[in-house]
Order: sequence, then C-alpha cells, then structure tokens
Amino acid sequence: MTLNETVTADLDRLLDVLPDQVRKWLAPHPHLDDLKEVVIDLGRPIGARFVQGYEIMDDTPALRADIDFVTSRVGEFDRDNRAGIEKTLHRISAMRNRHGDVIGLTCRVGRAVIGTLEIIRDIIESGFNILLLGRPGVGKTTKLREVARVLADEFDRRVIVVDTNNEIGGGGDIPHPAIGSARRMQVPADHAQFEVMIEAVENHMPEVVVVDEIGTEAEAAAARTIAERGVQLIATAHGNDLENLMANPTLSDLVGGIQAVVLSDEEARRRGTQKTVLERQAPPTFDIVIEINAINQLAIHHDVAETVDSILIGEPITAELREFDAEGEIVTVEAPLSPVTPEMCADAEVDPLETELRRTENRARVLRVMPVGVGRELVERALREQRVPATVTQSPEDADVALALEHAAEQGRVPEQIESMVTVRSNTWAQVEEAVRELAAERNSAREEFALREAGEAIEKVLADNVPVELLPQNAYVRRLQRELIERRNLKSKTVGEEPRRRVRLLPP
Repeated sequence: MTLNETVTADLDRLLDVLPDQVRKWLAPHPHLDDLKEVVIDLGRPIGARFVQGYEIMDDTPALRADIDFVTSRVGEFDRDNRAGIEKTLHRISAMRNRHGDVIGLTCRVGRAVIGTLEIIRDIIESGFNILLLGRPGVGKTTKLREVARVLADEFDRRVIVVDTNNEIGGGGDIPHPAIGSARRMQVPADHAQFEVMIEAVENHMPEVVVVDEIGTEAEAAAARTIAERGVQLIATAHGNDLENLMANPTLSDLVGGIQAVVLSDEEARRRGTQKTVLERQAPPTFDIVIEINAINQLAIHHDVAETVDSILIGEPITAELREFDAEGEIVTVEAPLSPVTPEMCADAEVDPLETELRRTENRARVLRVMPVGVGRELVERALREQRVPATVTQSPEDADVALALEHAAEQGRVPEQIESMVTVRSNTWAQVEEAVRELAAERNSAREEFALREAGEAIEKVLADNVPVELLPQNAYVRRLQRELIERRNLKSKTVGEEPRRRVRLLPP
C-alpha cells in the first residue's frame, strides 16, 4: 500500500449486526483492523478469519437465536443468498438447509481503498473507453469504485454504475460513499446485466458508465452500443491479459473481434504468410486496455487496435509499465512484452527455443474445416457466429478436421489424410451449430500451450540424446502446431497411432 492510500472498513456497522457476545469479543481484538470475515454456523463455535489466520470465540456452539439476530438486522436476502448493510461494502451470505432455513452465515468485511487510482488518474481523465483486466482479487473492482467517485465528484461528470453483484456500491439500497455522487443501478439477475447497461444509457443520460465483469456476448454487444453512443465506458472483463481476451471467442469483440481471412496467392507472397490469416474484424470497443498485475503494478496498452494487429501478425508488442517505488512515486517505462523474432534478441541472452515457442503461440492460428455431406454455408455461418478462428476448405490436404454427415462418414467419403473428424446426424443448423461448438471447445489455449511446451522439451532431448521421442496424444490441430514448431528447429517428425491416441513422434537429425 502506498503512502497515498487509506483503507476504510466501517467495522462498527458490521459489529452492530452481530450478536452481543461476538461484538464484545471482536471490538477490543488487537487484530480487528485485519478482520476478513465472521463465520456463524448452527451448532458450531463462532469464528473469525483474520489476515493471519482463523480464531474461534470459545467452545460454545452457535444457536439459532444467534443466526436469527443477524438476519433480522440485515433484512431480506437476494437471489444469491446475500444481504448488505446500508452505506457499507460488507456482505452477509447465508447457507440454507433443504427446507430453506438459514443455518449458516458468512459475514464478510468489505473495505474501500482510497488512493489506488493515482497511478492511472491521467488515463481515466482522458475520456477514452478503458478496459481493466487481471486475475481475481488483484484489485479491478477497487479501482472501478474509485473511478466512479473521482469522475463524479472531482470532474462533475454524470456517472452511472451498473452494479450486478453489489461489489462496487455495496448490498444496501443506499450505496457506499466510496462511489461519491455517482448513481448506482442494481441488476435483478446476472443474465440481465446487458439490459441494465442499455437502460442506463437510454433512461439516465450518463456521460460515463462503469461496469464490473463483462462476461457474455450480450454484454460485449451492449458495451459496443454504449461506446458508439459517445458515452465513456470504463469496465472490467474476464481475462488476465489482452492476448487471453483475444483468444476468448465470447469477448474478443471488446478488442475488435477476430476473423479468418483468405488471401490471394499474390497477397500471401507479399506478406510472407499462409493464405489464411487472422485479422481484426472491427474497431475495438475499448481504446485502452490496462492489465493489472498487482494493485499498483500495471501494463497499459494505449492503442488497442495497433496492439491487436501486431499480435495477430506475430510482431513484437510493447506496453507502458507503471508501478510505485519505495517513496510512493510513480515509475513509468516502455517495455517489450513479446520477443517474437530472433533479431529482437540479438543483444540479449534469450533461449532460441523460447523464441520459437513464442512465435508459434503468438502467430495467427486458423483451424481449417472441410465439410463432408454438410452445407458449406451452414458451417461458415456457425464459425462466424461463434467467432471460432477457423476457415472452410475443400482441400483434404489443407484440412485439419472434417465436419461430416454420419451417413457420409459411414460410406467412407471422408478423405483418409484428414486425421480428425466431427460428425452430425443431419444437415441442419442445430446439428452444425453444436458440432462447431464442439470444435471450439477442443481449441483450448491452455492445452495448446502445454502441448507446445512438451514439444519444446522433446526437441531439446532429441538434439541432446539423438533418440526419437513421442509426444502425448493430441487433436489434429494441436499436432499441426507441434509439427510446425519441430520443422522450424530443422527436425523431422511423423504422426503415429490411431485416434484417439494419435500423436507426434520426433526423429533424430
């Protein structure tokens, strides 16, 4: 925590809803400021979790009267079995038995951290649309809360907070003062967040909309609608970094969307690429992406369109890295994030295998699908609507997978050289859509990364020991990525075994 930050917890308000004996135990506790939650389970000792550990009050089991005391003071629980305390960020969550009676409570301390916005205050003031990314618990919501307060109070902008899970403004009808004079719209159900986002713009004339956790295609579409209406949008989304977001077909539209494009022979030669490449589909919804690595350690992409384009063609990307030093001053440096070419690393000690791995992981990956007995238009439409980075081919030599009618497959109409196949019972939209969904599920980025790392280790073993090495079984697309990596290291490989045990074998030089 920097010198400029202050933590407010409103602990007295939480203690007021707890039973007398719990309040008397916690009020003088030496580590009260480090309290995280109080746990009250029927028939068990009441406990409290602190930053440094868990303590129980005494051996006396909690009574139903203790639970009833708390529930009577916090009011009704919502659809998620949560209740809030007015003007605080504390959350009371209930556990119920099969009859619906509350038999356990988790009383979580909510803290507003003031001062975390200083590191990006200039960006927030710019008026651009900003997307915050980062792993859970890294501080995205904390920053959003302060964004709302600063823009509403210090810049006198009309700010609407779309608060789906009451994480930004708290669970009560009156929001926590940490959002300042920003207005808060609560969401009746998670699936309705996109509707409330649009309602906020249509009914309340905001200049800024703040949204926590965009996670569905409908919410991504709503975000684009807000941005196109000239309203500043500041939000968080599921994803740790920009490249992770690009690989998510549901949310890639936030950064422009990804589409497969087939180039002419001449254009492919000019670019020095394959004929089928990935390109950005549209202007990004968000102008700036901020990756939060720690609460005060950030990587900032100031031009999302340019960064996405660079990633898709395998060029190196840079980001502005910001963090606080020991004196609380902001330190800024422009640094490369992806060394993807050997020339970049000429003056540095970089493992050449690592360079090849990054090149393979960052290149434009396109799955090539050959329809057999299935309408090409249906396949193309399904790939497009589900935003699967894939293209349709009629060439068995180019295809990674066949999408085949069961009857056609039984008649042996699927070319032998196609190593992987998905079948459908009938040539209908519902069947093809489900088959494409299955293909998309197989395109798992974590699986690809593991498989490429395994291939990299096998390459080193083959070069060191001059012995063949077999990799774990993978689908046809992942095997192609492995073989391309192996070829760039001037080694030979072949595919062995039968599905589903088909795998790549590396051969010594």
